[in-house]
Amino acid sequence: MIWVLIFAVITVVSVVIALNKKKPFFLIVPFLSVFIFMLVKIIMIPVPFWETIRFIFNLRS
Repeated sequence: MIWVLIFAVITVVSVVIALNKKKPFFLIVPFLSVFIFMLVKIIMIPVPFWETIRFIFNLRS
């Protein structure tokens, strides 16, 4: 639950900054933060990185 709140705050702050400064670059920040979070969580798994990625994408079949 704490991570949802953190990402919500990041999103709101980046949208406000993007609108105030009129720079669309700040709208990338929420997506980038979620991507980095997912990458860190995948790296924390005690299995080799590429095996983990293969496993995640094989869950669809």
